[in-house]
Amino acid sequence: MKLTKTFKAFFENEKSGGLLLLFVTILSLTLANSSFQVPYIALWEKDLGGHSVTHWINDGLMTIFFLLIGLELEREIYHGELSNIKNASLPIIAALGGMLVPAALFLALNYGTATQNGAGIPMATDIAFAIGILSLLGNKVPISLKVFLTALAVIDDLGAIIVIAVFYTSSIAFVNLAIAMGIWGLLFVLNRMKIHNLIPYLIGGVTMWYFMLNSGVHATITGVILAFVIPFGDGGEKSTSYKLQHFLHKPVAFFILPLFAIANTCITIESDWHEGLNHPNTLGIILGLVVGKPLGILLFSFIGVNAGFCALPKKLKWPHLLGAGMLGGIGFTMSIFITILAFKDSEIILFSKIAILIASVLSGIFGFVYLKYILEKKNV
Repeated sequence: MKLTKTFKAFFENEKSGGLLLLFVTILSLTLANSSFQVPYIALWEKDLGGHSVTHWINDGLMTIFFLLIGLELEREIYHGELSNIKNASLPIIAALGGMLVPAALFLALNYGTATQNGAGIPMATDIAFAIGILSLLGNKVPISLKVFLTALAVIDDLGAIIVIAVFYTSSIAFVNLAIAMGIWGLLFVLNRMKIHNLIPYLIGGVTMWYFMLNSGVHATITGVILAFVIPFGDGGEKSTSYKLQHFLHKPVAFFILPLFAIANTCITIESDWHEGLNHPNTLGIILGLVVGKPLGILLFSFIGVNAGFCALPKKLKWPHLLGAGMLGGIGFTMSIFITILAFKDSEIILFSKIAILIASVLSGIFGFVYLKYILEKKNV
C-alpha cells in the first residue's frame, strides 16, 4: 500500500504537532504551578470584548481546526480510506465501538447524577497525540496501521462533532440559526456555480460563524459544514479545497492546537488533587479512555469482521488493532473541549481535566509499550 502525498503530509504534520502538544502541555502545567501561577492564569482569563482569551481560542480559533477536520473528512470520503465502503467499514465500525463503549462505562458510574452530562468526554480521540506517539515507533509500524489509526481518529472526531451538536447545545435561537444556514445555502449555490475564488467562502464562513455563535449551537460546528461547500473539484493540487487544506495544516498543528492546549491546561494542582479521583465522574473518564476505548475498538472490529461487514487490511492484525485502541484512549484536545461544554462547575472541570491528562498519559504509555513489544516480534 502506497501512502498518498496528501496523507503523507497530514501524517507528518500530525506527528510533529503531537510532539509539540506534549511539550506545551508540560510547559503550561509547570507555569501554572510555579511562582508565575497568578499572572499566568490571569493572562488566559483576561477579558477581551466581553469574553476571556481562553473563550476566544475555544470558540474562535478552534473553528479553524474543525474546518481542517471537515476538509480532511471530505477528502477521505471522495478519495481516501472512506471512499471505498469495504475499506471504510473497519475504521467506521471500530470508531463506533470506541465511542459507545467508553460512554456506556462512564454512564454506568454517573447515570442519574449531576455529572452524567460528561458521557461524551471519554468518547474522543486526539489525532495529533495518537499519531505523534505512533510515529515514535518508526518504520516498524505497518502503513496499514497508520492509515487505520488516522481514519479511526478522523471518524472519531466526526462523532465528537455530532455529539457536540446534538447533546451540548442548550437553547437554540432559531432566527440566528436560520440566518447561519441561509448563508451556508448561498455558499452551496456558489459551489454549484463553480466559483472557485476562496474569498467569498471565507467571508461567508466568518459571517456564518457569528450567527452560529449567537444561535446556541456551538460555533465550531461552522468549520465542519463550511468545509463541505468549499469547492473540491477533482481533489487535485489546484483545487480550492486542497489549497486551503494544505495551507491550514501547519497553522493548526503548530499554532492553534498548541495554543488551545496551553490555554486549557493551565491547571493548578493542589496538594489534595488526588481526592477528586475517587469521584464517579473522574473514574468514568479514566475507565472510559483507558479501558473503554481499546475494548470498544477491538470488540466492534471483531464483531464486524466475523459478521462479514468488513475485513482486516493486508498486514494489519488483531494485536495491531488492540494497540491502536490503546492509543485511541488519548482523548486530550477533544475530551477537554467537551468537558468545557459539559460542565459549568469549575471544580468539576478541573478534576475532569486532571482525569483526562492521567488517562491520556496512561493510554499513550500502554499503547507505545505494547506496540513496541509486538512490532519487535517477528511473527506479528
